[in-house]
Amino acid sequence: MRLFGPILVLTLIEIALFITVGGWLGLGLSLLVILGTAVLGSVLLRLQGQRMALDLRQAMNGIGDPLSPMAQRGLIMMAAILLILPGFLGDTLGLLLLLPPVRHMIIAMVGRRVQMHRPPMNDPHRHGVVIDADFVELDEPPSGPPPARHSGWTQD
Repeated sequence: MRLFGPILVLTLIEIALFITVGGWLGLGLSLLVILGTAVLGSVLLRLQGQRMALDLRQAMNGIGDPLSPMAQRGLIMMAAILLILPGFLGDTLGLLLLLPPVRHMIIAMVGRRVQMHRPPMNDPHRHGVVIDADFVELDEPPSGPPPARHSGWTQD
């Protein structure tokens, strides 16, 4: 219920902007801008998804710290989604998110509010639980060919 108000306000702003900017640009150019930004957003979304997967793979191999590049890519993906959605406000916000200084400012603002603690992975003093065990198979695998199964259907 808390989201209803902001979504309604944003929808009304988008409608008002579409009427205002559409009246200024004309219907054909307005639709061309909306479709063009949607195509740009879909291309960006596809490229950033592939790049994020590559960054994640490199981070898992221990090549680098994935947090800053992943935050950058995440904001670019958010920009792409805003560009895909129809409307001039979303397109403007999406284009602003494509600017590196804007992304750095957002990451810095969020970084001041969020604290992250990563424990060292190979610390010998970690209090992890290690279980050393042996196992025995209780079921013997069947010997010979598997039994034939009949479907129940008869042939005439």
